[in-house]
Amino acid sequence: MTVRAVTDHAVLTEALAHPGVRKELRHWRAWSDGEIPMDWPLVTWVAPDNMLTADGDRHRRLRALVSQAFTPRRVEALRPRVEAITAELLDGITAAETETVDLKEALALPLPNTVISELFGVAPKHRGTLHRLMHTIFDARTTPEEAGRVHGELQSFLAGLAEAKAQDPGDDLTSALLAARAEGEERLSQSELVWTLILMIGAGYETTMNLIGNSVHALLTHPDQLELVRSGRASWADVVEETLRWDASIQYMPLRYTSEEVTLGGVTVPAGEALLMGFGPAGRDPKQHGDDAEGFDLTREQRGHLAFSRGPHFCMGAGLARLEGVTALKMLFDRFPDLSLAGEAVREPSIVASGWSVLPVRVS
Repeated sequence: MTVRAVTDHAVLTEALAHPGVRKELRHWRAWSDGEIPMDWPLVTWVAPDNMLTADGDRHRRLRALVSQAFTPRRVEALRPRVEAITAELLDGITAAETETVDLKEALALPLPNTVISELFGVAPKHRGTLHRLMHTIFDARTTPEEAGRVHGELQSFLAGLAEAKAQDPGDDLTSALLAARAEGEERLSQSELVWTLILMIGAGYETTMNLIGNSVHALLTHPDQLELVRSGRASWADVVEETLRWDASIQYMPLRYTSEEVTLGGVTVPAGEALLMGFGPAGRDPKQHGDDAEGFDLTREQRGHLAFSRGPHFCMGAGLARLEGVTALKMLFDRFPDLSLAGEAVREPSIVASGWSVLPVRVS
């Protein structure tokens, strides 16, 4: 089995748009030939039945069912609720009357978790379970056996959510997907429904959680850049974009496959090969971002990062992630202008994502 990593920005851009580079597992020769064991660590990333692993008409059908929830107008309509949730969480930090808090647990995790849970109608009492299951999938320490068990538990959990919404529909996306499931050509199978929920809920908060945490850590370890924002010479939106480039929430995304012989960056890749998309390394490619690409610089001329991918699989939640990131950062530093690190932050072990398992900060 050979998996080729694509880390060059230009080559990655080319691969994301190439009609011969596909998402459907059937194009991977090693999989079709039975070379990939079911206990391979990345099986749960390459085998789900959702839009992330679909191509063509099927991908467009699945994407159309949820894309209307993430239009610029609808995302902007969420701004007051995002601000209210952020204020509640910051109030909780203040009320705790403690000098040091884990910012991941206090803000970076619960903000996007609450937003996406409300969008899909997940009750507050179930959100802790949702996070535990989703987070286990991203954790590099998770064994293949545990990943399979957790995926089964997650599918059961979300099938239960769908069943509850079928009995008592609400003003949420799960209810909307159930309604769409019964409408003609847009019909969703049970498997597609559950896997769409896994994708949208998981992608809707885990990546944004990392964006917020990575942004805060970058600013607190680069005080000169934080001063640029405080002086008005840079914006919170600049912070979000530079963080997405410099420390992308998704570093490597498994997998895409060559459905035919393709040439990428002058290299010929046979049909049936697997490609690992290196979004994180591409963000620090000096050929795209300059000789100082390894540095965190809010004054950098942004030349187009790939943190949200590109092409048909561009992240439809990008606008919401940016809204949550900007809102959280602005309100956090307004409330706690002397925010600083309080001890060593601990990186989350993951082969896919980049984030912090612990992010201790001093708020007084």
